[in-house]
Amino acid sequence: MASELHFDVNEFVRRVLAEDLGSGGDVTSNATIAADARFTAELAAREPITVAGLDIAAAFFRALDGEVRIDRPVGDGECVEAGTVLMRLGGNARAMLSAERSALNTLQHLSGIATLTRRYVDAIAGTGATLLDTRKTVPGLRLLEKYASRMGGADNHRMRLDDGVLIKDNHIAVAGGVAAAVRAAKAANTGFAVQVEVDRVEQIAEALDAGADRLLLDNMPPPVLRKAVALIAGRVPLEASGGVNLDTIRAIAETGVDYISVGRITQSAPAVDIGMDYSVPSRAG
Repeated sequence: MASELHFDVNEFVRRVLAEDLGSGGDVTSNATIAADARFTAELAAREPITVAGLDIAAAFFRALDGEVRIDRPVGDGECVEAGTVLMRLGGNARAMLSAERSALNTLQHLSGIATLTRRYVDAIAGTGATLLDTRKTVPGLRLLEKYASRMGGADNHRMRLDDGVLIKDNHIAVAGGVAAAVRAAKAANTGFAVQVEVDRVEQIAEALDAGADRLLLDNMPPPVLRKAVALIAGRVPLEASGGVNLDTIRAIAETGVDYISVGRITQSAPAVDIGMDYSVPSRAG
C-alpha cells in the first residue's frame, strides 16, 4: 500500500504514536504490566465491514515491538461479516497496549470510509456509472482516505490541485464566464483534460464550443441530468455531483452519466466497530 500511494508509513506512524504517547510514554501499562510480559491478541470486526488499513495498523505494532508476530487472515478491500478476525498478534504486552489505540483509530476510520463507499458502489451496480471520491478529506489524511475509498470500490478523482484542471463556479465568475474560463485553460497547455462545472443546461453548448473535454453537472436533478445526457450524446464524459446520497444515487446513475462524485464517503463516513481482545498474559521464560 505504501509504495502504491507514495506514502511514508513510518513517518505517519511516528507522528501518530508521538501524539498518543507524549514524552512520558504509556505510564499506565508501564506501571501495571511487567516489562517481559507477553500477550496474544485478535483484532476482529464487530459489524459487517469493508476492510482498509491493515498494513498501517500492523506498522504501529511493529514500531513498538520489532519482533511482534502478525497474521492477517483477510486483506484490504474484503467485505467481512461481524466476528471476522482481521489480525492476530503475539508480542510484548506493553508494546501492544501502547500501540492499540493508534492502530484501532486508523483501522476503524479507514475501514469506515471503505464500508460507506461500498454501500454507494453497490447502490449503482449495473448502471454503468463509476463512483468518484473528492478532495473533501481530513487535512493530512488525503492519501489514506482516498486509498480507503478505492478499497471500497470507488475511483479517485483529483488527488491534489496540481493533477487535473477542474473549472468551478468561482473560477468562472472571476474569468468572466464559462467560455472564457475554458478557453483560458485550453490556452494554458497544462497537459490535462479541461473539465468545467456547469449548473444549467444552457451552459453546456458554451462549454463544448469553447473546447471543454469533460463536464461536471452540478446539483442537477435526474430529469435535468437526462436532458443533459441526451444533449451531449456521448461527446464528452459527464460527471454528476451535488445532492448525492444513498437515497438519490441510483436515480442519478440511471440518467446515463458516466461518473458520480460523492464527498461524503470521505468527509462523513463513520468509524466502524473493530475490537482488540487479549488472551491472559504470560511471563517470558
